Amino acid sequence: MDFNLTNNTGHYMGTEINEKWWKRYKKDGFFARGKGTFWYDETAFYFQKYLTKDPMVIPFEHIIDIKIGKWHAGQWGGGIPVMKIIWKKDDLLLSSGFLLSKNREKTETIITDLQNKRQLL
Repeated sequence: MDFNLTNNTGHYMGTEINEKWWKRYKKDGFFARGKGTFWYDETAFYFQKYLTKDPMVIPFEHIIDIKIGKWHAGQWGGGIPVMKIIWKKDDLLLSSGFLLSKNREKTETIITDLQNKRQLL
C-alpha cells in the first residue's frame, strides 16, 4: 500500500533524542512541529510540513523500530494513535512521532507496510 503525496494528511509531533521527551532534535527541518502530508516509497518515509520547501526524510536503512503510542515529545495525541519511528542519524538515536490517522487500524496497517518495506532492504 504505497501512499501518494496529495491524499495523506498528518501531524508531525517532533523528534526526540534517545526517546527522552525533553531532548529534541533540531536539525534538518525536524525541529518545528506541524501539519503536512506524508508518503513513502521503496526507500524512505517522507513528511512535508505545510509551507516548507523540502520534506523530512527518514531512510528505511536507518530505521531500527516502529512503535505505536499515545504520547510523543511531551504531547498527547488526543486519543489518536502516534506512530513513532525509532532511527539512527549519525551517532544519535532518534524517535520521530507522527499522527497519521484517527483510525488505529489504518495506523497499524501503515506501520506493517513500512516494516515490510524496511525488511526488503
